[in-house]
Amino acid sequence: MKAIIWKNRARKQLKRIPKNYRVKILEGVFSLKRFPECHDLDIKPLVNHQYGFRLRIARYRVFFDNRDTLKIIEI
Repeated sequence: MKAIIWKNRARKQLKRIPKNYRVKILEGVFSLKRFPECHDLDIKPLVNHQYGFRLRIARYRVFFDNRDTLKIIEI
């Protein structure tokens, strides 16, 4: 299991999202702890992009990098 690190930008963006979506996003992000074995999530590797992956939850996209730790960069 990997540690999840939230960038300040992502935390601020999460606070502005309505509560019902915020709960879904948090559930999706915490299920990323078992990345890359989480096949039930809508995850795409990004090519020619500054971030490594994107997780789609409803109408929101969570951009993250997967190295030693999992970094949530932007929503």
